[in-house]
Amino acid sequence: MLQDVRRTAGDISWFVKARFGMFIHWGLYAQGARHEWMMQYEQVPPDVYEKKYFKRFDPDLYNPDLWAQTAARAGMKYFVITTKHHEGFCLWDSKLTDYKATNTSAKRDLIKPMVEAFRNQGLHVGLYHSLIDWHHPDFVIDNTHALRNHPDREKMNKTRVQAKYAKYLHGQVKEILTNFGKIDILFLDFSYPGPQGKGRNDWQSEELYKLICQIQPKIVLNDRLDLADKWDIKTPEQFQPREWVTVNGQRVVWEACQTFSGSWGYYRDESTWRSVDELVRTLIDCVSKGGNLLLNVGPTARGEFDGRAINRLEGIGEWMKRHSRAIYGCTQAPDEFKTPQDCRLTYNPETKRLYVHIFAWPYKYLYLDGKAYAQRVEYAQLLNDASEIKTGLGEWYQNQLKHKGEVLVLNLPSQKPDVTVPVIELFLGGTNEIFKKSHSS
Repeated sequence: MLQDVRRTAGDISWFVKARFGMFIHWGLYAQGARHEWMMQYEQVPPDVYEKKYFKRFDPDLYNPDLWAQTAARAGMKYFVITTKHHEGFCLWDSKLTDYKATNTSAKRDLIKPMVEAFRNQGLHVGLYHSLIDWHHPDFVIDNTHALRNHPDREKMNKTRVQAKYAKYLHGQVKEILTNFGKIDILFLDFSYPGPQGKGRNDWQSEELYKLICQIQPKIVLNDRLDLADKWDIKTPEQFQPREWVTVNGQRVVWEACQTFSGSWGYYRDESTWRSVDELVRTLIDCVSKGGNLLLNVGPTARGEFDGRAINRLEGIGEWMKRHSRAIYGCTQAPDEFKTPQDCRLTYNPETKRLYVHIFAWPYKYLYLDGKAYAQRVEYAQLLNDASEIKTGLGEWYQNQLKHKGEVLVLNLPSQKPDVTVPVIELFLGGTNEIFKKSHSS
């Protein structure tokens, strides 16, 4: 029996239909081009980091319309942009700091035109904001800070007041939720509670949550404020869940956030890039377990998407062009449908169509075992070209099968269709109880 999905305060009605989004990590670290955590990894003092990169930040090739078009062509339905990452640098014209894009060679707010461009392409708007700030003078130095091993750490912390930083944090969250119209998602990042970390008390999370709900009451909020119940979506990071994500045994709305390679920011020399085939299979796998995929792009310091990223996005878009209806509005299939070997299933509860994503193309036949298939499938076709897939076995083959139980046999073309992952669309009929269950999430 399918468990009810945990209720949310935010409006997730569009989110669970969109299924595919673009994450964008962009900041001063793009100039270093060796990981968005380089300030922390290399223990660069904030003043040295600022002196080296701040005034030289000049994204002269930045074209948000082109970014938005690229995301839309890839089949993405929403985006999330880093307004400020852990380095403390702000991409918008914050009134609370001078450490912002308008004071660099960019000389402009970089978030506003981006939000407008993506909205114009029909994408929902998401903003990322770091709870952490290694640049702010009141952010208490902990074991995650860039200055964690500085010999004067204890002395410096005597003048730092975390409560003052929390006020600054709240003020900036208020700015980004006020200055850019309706915001659909807020991705706050991240809590690491403990004696040498930071959690709800350091961020004053309860008050921050109230502020967020007051300004944007329908916003979808992630799960990183260190509050047990005040979140809408779980966000497994750089990880692929094996099943629908649960909390205390109850299914929840979830989104896997992942990169093309090992870092979120632009990394010039990174060579472990994932293939289009694997990325498409990851998207399918997320949806087959009731989840979303938020796939990250790290633009260069001049404001362009890396050619490697464009290559992957174009490849995904080519597949999505012919297979998106097996993704949008889909979720995990009813339990009565057993997943065939080397396949994934997605299901659209509104159209009552079941999609069989074939990861390994079999010889001649695909066997769909169980009463649900045998009794409810009315028609089958390849999704990429809407060509009919015949069902059943001839007597010669039936005698060799010797299968006990009900089975629907799909007669496949001898050659795999020329698409990244072939999909069989199954049209379901009948009013069996399996179609009356709620799969809206």
